[in-house]
Amino acid sequence: MLHTAAEVKEMLTDLIHYLKSTKNLYVKNPEKDFTRERKLSFEKVITCLLGMGGGSLANELMDQFGCDADLVTVSAFIQQRNKLLPSALETLFHRFVEKSECASLYEGYRLLAVDGSALQIPTDKDDMDSFFPGASNKEPYNLLHLNAMYDLLTHTYTDAILQKGRVRDETRALTDMVDRAVSTHPTILLADRGFESYNVFAHVQEKGWHYLIRVKDGGVNGGIGRGLDLPSQDEFDVPIHLLLTRSQSKENKKLLTNRNKYKHIHYSQNFDFLPQKADSAAHALFYKISFRLVRFRLPNGTYETVITNLNPESFPSIKLKQLYAMRWGIENSFRQLKHTVGLLHFHAKKAEFIQQEVFARLLMYNFTELITALAVIHKDDKRYTYQANFSVAMHICRLFIRSNTPSNPEIFIAKFITPIRPGRSAPRIRTAKSFANFSYRTA
Repeated sequence: MLHTAAEVKEMLTDLIHYLKSTKNLYVKNPEKDFTRERKLSFEKVITCLLGMGGGSLANELMDQFGCDADLVTVSAFIQQRNKLLPSALETLFHRFVEKSECASLYEGYRLLAVDGSALQIPTDKDDMDSFFPGASNKEPYNLLHLNAMYDLLTHTYTDAILQKGRVRDETRALTDMVDRAVSTHPTILLADRGFESYNVFAHVQEKGWHYLIRVKDGGVNGGIGRGLDLPSQDEFDVPIHLLLTRSQSKENKKLLTNRNKYKHIHYSQNFDFLPQKADSAAHALFYKISFRLVRFRLPNGTYETVITNLNPESFPSIKLKQLYAMRWGIENSFRQLKHTVGLLHFHAKKAEFIQQEVFARLLMYNFTELITALAVIHKDDKRYTYQANFSVAMHICRLFIRSNTPSNPEIFIAKFITPIRPGRSAPRIRTAKSFANFSYRTA
């Protein structure tokens, strides 16, 4: 466990040095790239990418190098970062996660949430995998899709997969992140609608984890619940034990009439634990999966349906409702990642440069949360419980990563706090966000 901000920074610095020692894996031309001593060395380019905010590239370089006569030019920086492969920052992020991992538990479980978020990038009509022509006389645009796994108790990202908007596959990204995850503690995976899939449930089950996933209401909007025989009551908690198969032999078609025991998986559906096509000459193969389908009422009078394999005695429906509400932490983290860390403001148009910046922002988010967790905030006689102001904490951590000042950032972070006011809520307003042109960044 890391006990001081200096230890957190030293760990990151050591990882950057390790990347340099194996830089042949992360540069385009190993025989030439970063072989000479320059002001913009391999380590300095990495540090610059980590320390960037939302300003223009020229202003960011002045902030990091000062206004000396021999200031690094924008052109020089672009030429140096162009030598890096996109995997350099991605590898650094994953290694930082491995080294800094320290689990906080909820009743003995680690809570991991998975969700995705769209990122608008500069328009490029030639990149058909991310290009959208726009509708109703609106301007065309390009999107990337960030799939992320987030620890709800340590407030850090544990994994991420970046996909292009038109070819995104959130459920495949989720199963990939589950398969490669390392956790020494019992784990509960929380996800929103859009991730309901027998393939997802099976991957989490094979991992030995538990899951709590909101699904479409079976009686109204379809989804998994629509293919099952469920009670007519508004609220219920039904155990389901299914045998999944791709076979549609005469014998199996009779079995499939029992909808709460047998389920046919069409060959076009992804399911990694059964052959893609059933062999009519061979015995039918089945995959066993068990879960609970739970429907409960929310305070506003609406109903939600979730699927889980958690024990009903330890996690009755009232507790599932409280547990699922904690998933909102990943939504808040996306807001901070975009608006505070700067994931809405890239400093490049090339896709590989944008990938560098995405993983740099994810790493800086974790870096800031780790240091903020070290800040001691005293309640004293205040009315509310207080937490660190994340926006100020991020600024302090950027200064810290660029140099050795402030030497004890956790002390400064503790001076800038905001009250925690539980029970507040507001309607979620979705508005279109346009890409901020390079000429119109904050000074």
